[in-house]
Amino acid sequence: MRITHFFFLLYFLFFLNCKNEKFHLVKIEGKKIEISDSLETDPEIEAFIAPFRSHIEKDLDSVLAYAPETYSKTDGHLNTAIGNFMADVVYEEANPIFKKRTGHDIDFVLLNHGGIRSIISKGNLKTRTAYEIMPFENSIVVVALKSTQINSLINYLKTAKRAHPISKLKLILDKDFEAIEVSIKGKSIDPNTTYYVCTNDFLYNGGDSMTFFKPNDSLYILNYKIRNALIDHLKKVDTINPVIDDRFIQIK
Repeated sequence: MRITHFFFLLYFLFFLNCKNEKFHLVKIEGKKIEISDSLETDPEIEAFIAPFRSHIEKDLDSVLAYAPETYSKTDGHLNTAIGNFMADVVYEEANPIFKKRTGHDIDFVLLNHGGIRSIISKGNLKTRTAYEIMPFENSIVVVALKSTQINSLINYLKTAKRAHPISKLKLILDKDFEAIEVSIKGKSIDPNTTYYVCTNDFLYNGGDSMTFFKPNDSLYILNYKIRNALIDHLKKVDTINPVIDDRFIQIK
């Protein structure tokens, strides 16, 4: 019994000593492991993932529509065919969802030039194409903005001098990049109207220095990715026809 008490006492003292002892991080060591083709594959892992890879590849290579030409975001000055196409697609696919939920129509769409990450090549358009154009997980949101914020948005566009994709918004600049015509769905901006602007969550949170979305009257999250909107649209059409038009131009 005394031996038991003795060991118990030793354990108790050891516990107290550990509890009171303070440890400090002195050194962190790491090892770089190169990943290359020289690494051997595991046959069992390869066999396990093969069916999944095959299914994904088959889905990505499914043909959705056809492009009669090749389109690039560098093809135009203030608006491009591919940018106009992307903005129009977002409007067409998102507006029915937004209207069903709120009873309102989207007034216009604003995306960003840098968000388009690939060209549309002439030929068959596949699901893979949508992932190449829009590899990010950006989701569509609609923001309710007052006219003063719309003016800030217009000032941003004329100062940026870049082909940020827009739809249902028209902006004409003079040779000094001053706005000489601004309209939303063919009408001038009404100072007493709240406008529902469709964009993506990245821009809403200030991406590309678009700080004019906050504060706002309301934010509507559609839980709908831009990529999925593009895929849904391509499934509905046979041949796309993007064009450069007069929605955002400069008169010199």
